[in-house]
Amino acid sequence: MNFLRNAWYVAAMSTEVDPTALFHRKILNTSVLIYRKADGTPVAMHDRCPHRFAPLHLGKRVGDEVTCVYHGLRFDCAGQCTLNPHGGGATPANARVRSFPLLERHGFIWIWMGDAPADPAKLPDFSPLDDGHPNAFAATYMHLKANYELIIDNVMDLSHIDYVHGEIITTRGQLSPLTPKLTETPTTVASRSEWSQQPALMIFAPFLPDPKASARHFFEITWTAPANIQLSVGATQDPNARLDLVDSTGQYDLHTCTPETLDTTHYFFATRRNHLVEDADYNLAKIQAMHGAFENEDGPVIEAVHAEMGSDDFFGLHPVLICNDTGPVKVRRLLRRMVDAEQQQAATTPTTGGRRQYAPAAPTPGKV
Repeated sequence: MNFLRNAWYVAAMSTEVDPTALFHRKILNTSVLIYRKADGTPVAMHDRCPHRFAPLHLGKRVGDEVTCVYHGLRFDCAGQCTLNPHGGGATPANARVRSFPLLERHGFIWIWMGDAPADPAKLPDFSPLDDGHPNAFAATYMHLKANYELIIDNVMDLSHIDYVHGEIITTRGQLSPLTPKLTETPTTVASRSEWSQQPALMIFAPFLPDPKASARHFFEITWTAPANIQLSVGATQDPNARLDLVDSTGQYDLHTCTPETLDTTHYFFATRRNHLVEDADYNLAKIQAMHGAFENEDGPVIEAVHAEMGSDDFFGLHPVLICNDTGPVKVRRLLRRMVDAEQQQAATTPTTGGRRQYAPAAPTPGKV
């Protein structure tokens, strides 16, 4: 499968997993059960009883444990069978469900699906989402019938804005002629664009001194593995101001994709703005508008592209590439190298009991 496995993916928004319910979602082609223990800590395991393979989310909670609906086997939050109500009650040695490490940060529950020890240091720092008034933060979820890399392409290259989206975020033709400035590291690809337009982007114009006047704008887009894109966007009419989220009116966004299968994707979006920060009604309207834009504008195009391609082999279809494709292409190639390296390591690593044995990840100072 074309997935990087030893990495953190968003499994759910924190608000999706309530204190009592058994939540389930397919991630990297694997059914996953998520629930919260009595103390609120989220846990995850394979959503499949090892006996007759019934989905565990169809069962019921017994304290911090889960009872299978089919034959009553009970499992603790680490996946170990703690009760076999049949015969003498002995539990087979292999009556165990795989569990998955979780981290709850930035409004999301993140999951580690790989065999290597979970490394918290591999979760990028999106802490600006946590800073500020709660009414200035919002998040949403969409399910798309498309390969996750097509969604990454879409956000890494925003030159589609004037063609796909409406008046609210049009750049009035100023973005398309630009060639973004790219910055690369061994694990990231970043893109930056700066331009002026009149009036400003309509998501910012009402909050600028003169809503009808010209304003300077910027996009700062950074991809981190496996499928996270942090997008900062802002505008200012002060000629002496820096184009950043300190001096500009803007927002800090996170787009992150979690493959369900090669053909379907869980798409999560979070945003924090630096203006009108206490207005809860505006916050709700803003996230509804952003959700609508993705669902009704980007989404149908991306799904149509996926259906027409009929394959996840983007380069095998010999696409015509233009200047704005540089960022997305670099991301695709870097991600492919990371997946290939992981698969090569897995192929040469011994297994014990069906699980690959890796050396423990070294601790990283300052990380938990």
